[in-house]
Amino acid sequence: MDKTPVIFWFRRDLRLVDHPALEAAAERGPVLPLFIDDAVLREPSGANRLHFLSASLRSLDRSMGGRLVVRSGDPVRVLEELAGEIEASSVVATADFGPYGRRRDERVERELDSDHFSVSFLDSPYAVPPGTITTKTDTPYKVFTPFFRAWTERGRPQPSPAPEVEWVTGPATEGIPEAPEVTADLPPAGEDAAAERLDWFLGGPVHDYHECRNDPGIDGTSRLSPYLKWGTLHPRQILARLGRSSGEDVFRSEIAWREFYADVLFHRPDSARHAFVDTLAAIEYDEGPVADERFERWCRGETGYPIVDAGMRQLVAQGWMHNRVRMIVASFLVKDLHLDWTRGARWFMQHLVDGDLASNNHGWQWVAGTGTDAAPYFRVFNPTTQSAKFDGSGAYLRRWVPEIAHLSDARIHEPARDETGPPAGYPEPIVDHAAERNEALARYERAKGHR
Repeated sequence: MDKTPVIFWFRRDLRLVDHPALEAAAERGPVLPLFIDDAVLREPSGANRLHFLSASLRSLDRSMGGRLVVRSGDPVRVLEELAGEIEASSVVATADFGPYGRRRDERVERELDSDHFSVSFLDSPYAVPPGTITTKTDTPYKVFTPFFRAWTERGRPQPSPAPEVEWVTGPATEGIPEAPEVTADLPPAGEDAAAERLDWFLGGPVHDYHECRNDPGIDGTSRLSPYLKWGTLHPRQILARLGRSSGEDVFRSEIAWREFYADVLFHRPDSARHAFVDTLAAIEYDEGPVADERFERWCRGETGYPIVDAGMRQLVAQGWMHNRVRMIVASFLVKDLHLDWTRGARWFMQHLVDGDLASNNHGWQWVAGTGTDAAPYFRVFNPTTQSAKFDGSGAYLRRWVPEIAHLSDARIHEPARDETGPPAGYPEPIVDHAAERNEALARYERAKGHR
């Protein structure tokens, strides 16, 4: 083995098992494990995500015997300085496919890659790296179903065990970034916690996933998204263990949705902030004091629509929201309150512990009718009927909206229609859904007329 040290730069891959990039680094020589606290990524991140990141780093550090080196600052400067300190010959990292990550890595290659020092970006946080699946005409997929077929047919390696690594010690570390104070009840972090959650899910709930995934009142989803976000779990590790039951097939497609949105963002970085399709460019969104007050009530979970309020309260309390409810509250913001989807997407990213730019913002665009496979704008979720259909017993509502917990199953979904009105402390509906649905459709027709 060449004894020249290699810097391994951890990013969204905070694990040791099934880590091809780390394995490649270990084959080159002794490895210095590095994490760079990059202000460009830290500053827009919400407290929940930063808290979970800090805990994930502490877990990773323990797994390598306290050898993780943390430095803050510009990645190019940090890598240059550290390479000089240990006389490293190269830096290896898992490839990043996000808009900022790609720009950063291109600059690292441009400024550091030379005859005397090599830069390598290997593997991917995804089962299939974004940009590698295209149509027969070599264009990106814009629709999920054909992407899913091509993604399913794509081969992928089996997960690998943790590599044997000779760790480099000595360089000073600034220590794990201090975790911000949070009020949310976040899940345990780290590679072991991810493995335990995966074992639990595959040990039972996944087999009923196709039937239970839309019921927010039960623990029927994987809750693996925070671990996938920071790479304490890789999609390969999930896919390798999935069988062919109905629930497993549906869950496999959910993993593919995550990879589809990453592929869309790879090809269209602008879609993180702007409409993927401009067919609704002329749609009217409300602005001003009334719109702002309605937005604040939506954020606080005080709209008078129980399923919306329950979801928004869960988001603040857990840094997470059930996926079915995410669609309901998003539709309510865009089509009942007539607010720009970007406002809701930003609020979600401030609170979600699993906040992923591609999945979050393209999920919002799906609801708003501006994205890939978008729900037609005229499809407006009725929060009351959605609540009755997917939380029939009211278990989810009773947990998160205790003001209405005493109401019967029949009344709890629409407390304002109770003969005595909504219970004390719970608001009247902020808007009339039927009227706002008609208004949303009218705005849609006007926007179509401007195309």
